Amino acid sequence: MTLLDLDADALRDAPLGHPVRQPDRYAPDVLFAVPRAPQRAALGISAPLPFTGVDVWTAYELTWLDAIGKPQVALATIEFPIDSPSLIESKSMKLYLASFAQSRRSGLTEVAGAIEHDLTRLAGARVGVTLRGPAAFGGQAIRELPGESLDDLAVACDAYEVTPAFLAASGGVAEETLTTRLFRSVCPVTAQPDIASIQLTYRGPRIEREGLLRYLVSYRCHAGFHEHCVERIFVDLLARCRCEKLTVLARFTRRGGLDINPFRTNAGVANPDNVRTARQ
Repeated sequence: MTLLDLDADALRDAPLGHPVRQPDRYAPDVLFAVPRAPQRAALGISAPLPFTGVDVWTAYELTWLDAIGKPQVALATIEFPIDSPSLIESKSMKLYLASFAQSRRSGLTEVAGAIEHDLTRLAGARVGVTLRGPAAFGGQAIRELPGESLDDLAVACDAYEVTPAFLAASGGVAEETLTTRLFRSVCPVTAQPDIASIQLTYRGPRIEREGLLRYLVSYRCHAGFHEHCVERIFVDLLARCRCEKLTVLARFTRRGGLDINPFRTNAGVANPDNVRTARQ
């Protein structure tokens, strides 16, 4: 996907891909919303959505000043509902969170409330925000995605633009969880790499693993937002492999102090815990 694939000039005024000055005071006006509908329409996705889920962002560099000017720090977990009309462009989010650095706030509750208010206004649906201070940092776990890894398969890969034709399924019904750490796509504006671990859980005709790995590798030069890539994986697997139940989770490595973790499922399962992988 390129900029031309987005609705009209949706990103023309976004900070992504343009030199911008970092605001040194609280600046909610730097946030930039990107409509979800055009990207979903390109995949044939319409209401009601064929999945549930959430987009979870983790912010590792949040800092502000307390009432006497002393710096404070926290980890932020930000949850965007997938039925929100818009997502937030990532560079604008980085600029926005960094703008708290020289702003005085009374504590975690006030900072979380401001972030929740501003993101909810832009996304068009309630965004959940949880802040954890330094006392909770020691409880932050690192865990790899459970499942059988595809990464040791001896598969020749020579396609680096999305190729759904690699997907195939046949035989009896299988129920399994498969993972890969080899996923890469690129930013649709800057072409910077977006690296992720992917977990797929499904029930249905057994998916041919070599073809699945070739398909996931074929995103390597694909220009698309994290959320759009996960939704494309979901609809391609559903259509081509006739999955009865399907869950797709991606955990992207952080850039600019943010990681983004889209989750989509039609299996009625709960949203996963926000536990980072080693590369995040």
